[in-house]
Amino acid sequence: MTVQTAIFELIKQAKTIIIHRHQRPDPDAIGSQLGLADIIKTSFPDKRVLAPGKQYHGFDWLGQMDEVSEEDYHDALVLVLDTANQPRVDGEFYQQGKTLVKIDHHPNDDAFGDPQWVDVDASSTSEMVYNWYAQCGDELTLTANAARLLYAGIVGDTGRFLYSATKPSTMRAAAGLMEAGADAETVNRIEDTITLPVARLSAYVYEHLTQLDSGAAYVILTNDIMDSFEIGDASTAGVVPLPGRIDTVKCWAIFVQQKEGDYRIRLRSKGPAINELAKKHDGGGHALASGAKASDQQEIETVVRELDAVASHDEKEV
Repeated sequence: MTVQTAIFELIKQAKTIIIHRHQRPDPDAIGSQLGLADIIKTSFPDKRVLAPGKQYHGFDWLGQMDEVSEEDYHDALVLVLDTANQPRVDGEFYQQGKTLVKIDHHPNDDAFGDPQWVDVDASSTSEMVYNWYAQCGDELTLTANAARLLYAGIVGDTGRFLYSATKPSTMRAAAGLMEAGADAETVNRIEDTITLPVARLSAYVYEHLTQLDSGAAYVILTNDIMDSFEIGDASTAGVVPLPGRIDTVKCWAIFVQQKEGDYRIRLRSKGPAINELAKKHDGGGHALASGAKASDQQEIETVVRELDAVASHDEKEV
């Protein structure tokens, strides 16, 4: 029995299924979470399916999160999607169900859950959910809304199919979702649209980006800067890919100060692996897309030196 089949059997047996994702979600986290919830609800209308997590206005177009209580987890099957490690799970009761399952495409550094389905070669967790549906399709129903949600997740994690995570299987999944009713044009346009404050912040990032001779680059966004643009941390996702459009940039870091004074670090690369660097600073993720933290200016300088070293040892030309 494959792990996908084992998860399907657990779903068929459970009366209550609660699906979690990670904090500070992206389209893949919410798309896979709500997409899977839609598939299960439609296929098994007698089951109670809940998708908890903080509601973000910018993702209202994807759907609404459910309110849950500790009592909901009694005898429940809990699925945690797109979440590499337990501190990032959005929800405090996820360990209190009957069974905990992990479904993810990040490196499995925190091997929680039994069973675990981790596919680091998948472009996204949304692609994994679609493949699971395709494997068990005779007993499952994929609505146009679920297709839209999963397509949005794939688009988000592949950067509109620009990143190296995009493989032939990814395009086949996207095609299957479009055939099932996903409105690709609408989703693509929504995910490519930015607000005027983000547009102005984009100009600031390009103007103040520091690029080193190695091909490493970085920019620091302090609270004062963020306040001047009337923008919050969640909105900075729109500027993260920008340095990568510069032909001489190999890898880059966006330092975003938090209200407490420390910094969230968004690390990206077009070649050299940056996830080991992220692990040194309370983070992790994919080889070309990771996150980390810096407590102060001194740690920022350390991260910049390490990023410079990573870029310097990369032999590939950008």
